[in-house]
Amino acid sequence: MKKIIQFIVLAFVLLPGVAKAQEAAGSINDMWSFPVVYAYDEEVTWFFDLSTTTFAAESDVYLWIWSPSEPDAGNWENSSEFAKLTYEGDMIWSFTLTPTEYFNMSSEDIAASAGFWFRLKDLTGALQSEVHSIAYTDYSSFAGSGELWRSYPSSPLIDEGVSILFNANLAEGFEDATSIHFHSGLNFWDIAVEYQSWVPEVVEKTQLKNMGGGIYKMDLIPQEYYEAPDGYVMENIAFLFVKDDWAATSGDQVLYAGEFIPPPPPVFTFFPQQISKKDFLGIIRTNNEPGINTLIYTVTAGTVEVTGEITGGVSEIKGFVNLVSALQNVDVTEIHVLVKDNTDRTISDTTIPLKQLD
Repeated sequence: MKKIIQFIVLAFVLLPGVAKAQEAAGSINDMWSFPVVYAYDEEVTWFFDLSTTTFAAESDVYLWIWSPSEPDAGNWENSSEFAKLTYEGDMIWSFTLTPTEYFNMSSEDIAASAGFWFRLKDLTGALQSEVHSIAYTDYSSFAGSGELWRSYPSSPLIDEGVSILFNANLAEGFEDATSIHFHSGLNFWDIAVEYQSWVPEVVEKTQLKNMGGGIYKMDLIPQEYYEAPDGYVMENIAFLFVKDDWAATSGDQVLYAGEFIPPPPPVFTFFPQQISKKDFLGIIRTNNEPGINTLIYTVTAGTVEVTGEITGGVSEIKGFVNLVSALQNVDVTEIHVLVKDNTDRTISDTTIPLKQLD
């Protein structure tokens, strides 16, 4: 059945009226969800990093999804308001939904489908992303694994979501629990959020969600949950699960954090190292920040001015300036090159000597 659906998806993508009539915005840089782990009948927020696309910051972006069903069918040229994403800043958009409600399907039918297949688009469909699917984390193996708890991901980062599953069936004294709470702290309790059964807001904050069958779940983003200061290095989360008003505990547990590897700094260069007015001037910038996808250049040589744009993505923006045509009748020994990015930030403002030809 999945192969049939995927064939239909592929056939639709290749239809001339769909594939050729719109402008391609490019591939989505990254996607994730919060909670990390969720049931199909649970509210979830999907996040989309569009820094590698040509969507403009703060622009209106819409979800057009056809699997497991097509909620906005027939509205490609004028997307419905309910399909509109929310701009979160830094070229990240979000979309909040409860899958069973949004697709008007049961959890079982969604699970049996080909998954979440979609494009992101502007209101009229003139600009569209490539076809993507959002991965779903199947956590069904946890209940029979014999593990007391399991973390998704196994080594979380301080500024990213983590879902922690707890099997109360394996914890002594947790039978007939009316609520289970997360008593925890970063780096062996350096920054703690302690369960206090007499403080309503703390009770709510620390309470795990009952997923049924004795399985409970805690969802958090460590940076936000513990209100850690900027630059704080998370090495671990020390915690224990608490039944009701401290009627039982799981004993001390530790979840070790992943290693944060900062992205490499941007690198900007001209090439080749020596140029004449009969060369092409190469411009390249790698490791770009999210949202930086265009370099705007102005080359001035005497009374001649050459302007243009070079587009690319996070990994690389690369292009050439044709000096041969622009400077063939100009007697100059140097050129001035001003390069800005699509946020009007100056990347380079320099004078380059020209190699004199015999």
